[in-house]
Amino acid sequence: MKLPVIEHTTRPWRIHAFVPDFTTEDVWSFRTPGAGPDDFPHVLAAIAAGAALGQETGPARFLFAVRWKLGALLGWDKPRAGIGPRVRSLRTRMPEDLTATAEHVLGPGPFLPLYRLPDECALELANGTVHAVMHLGWVEAPEGGHELRMAVLVKPNGRLGRLYMSLIAPFRYLVVYPAMTRQWEAAWRDRERLLG
Repeated sequence: MKLPVIEHTTRPWRIHAFVPDFTTEDVWSFRTPGAGPDDFPHVLAAIAAGAALGQETGPARFLFAVRWKLGALLGWDKPRAGIGPRVRSLRTRMPEDLTATAEHVLGPGPFLPLYRLPDECALELANGTVHAVMHLGWVEAPEGGHELRMAVLVKPNGRLGRLYMSLIAPFRYLVVYPAMTRQWEAAWRDRERLLG
């Protein structure tokens, strides 16, 4: 479910200190019925296990295939466009005690881990269009229990990046995030099977 940006920006997440030049683009919630305050690592592990099975729906799979094909044709995803050559990793802005937790982050797709704490983690990616952060947080749900929150923070790469973000917005809201919601919530429901 889409949430107002303020649902991310008003919480005391550690990520805020390292991304003052990024814009919070999207905030989304994922239901995790029966989850308690200590279940954040279990949710992340279930999502990673579910993603390994490649259960994307047809429309989402098609959109990602088109995106990767365009990226290959236009050079958006070449190593020189990513973390290191084009942009410095946000890890350079973080204290060592925080970056030392990155090895414990299970991340989806091409995202690289930044850190993981008991109630939040962050991952980053960069390509020819954007430098982006996926922030995952663990919060008390309004109806009780706990739920997963995802915020996508973006620093567009010039005019191309701003155009790219505006063009993909409808696809994010109509296809990508709903498919992600189904997949991630199903992973939580099937956690016993997925995590064995």
